[in-house]
Amino acid sequence: MPRPLTLLLPALIPSWNFFDVIAPSPRVQYGLTAAVESEPQAWLEFRPRPERVSLLQMAQRLLWNPERNESLFLTSCAERLVQQPTQHSEDEIYKRIAADLATDPDTPDSKPWLWFRLVFISRDGDGLSQEVLYEALPRRRSDIAIR
Repeated sequence: MPRPLTLLLPALIPSWNFFDVIAPSPRVQYGLTAAVESEPQAWLEFRPRPERVSLLQMAQRLLWNPERNESLFLTSCAERLVQQPTQHSEDEIYKRIAADLATDPDTPDSKPWLWFRLVFISRDGDGLSQEVLYEALPRRRSDIAIR
């Protein structure tokens, strides 16, 4: 086998060309309504990142962090929806949001309609601006198949 080290080096040393483009990822926001005709009054960020993570939590997350892995999967689904919308990506995002809401005791039963949208948040001078890139049609929470 000629030059085995040249075959092994790309696996050991990451490539700087791993990503095609480095750009902000869309954030997933969701809203709940009582009726399908009314849009959500408030949009909430789905699984917001914590502001602080302790050193111990960081070490633990290096070994076991299934929720973050799932969040990374959702980010790739969101990126696909922005570039080339597919029903699969939309379904996966709806499933994850509905599953989290089903386990949250503060989720109101009086609002059965679930909405989600994808936004880019960017700096605009001293403030932040957000641009809605994709908004899914609302679905009844009881109709979404939770894993």
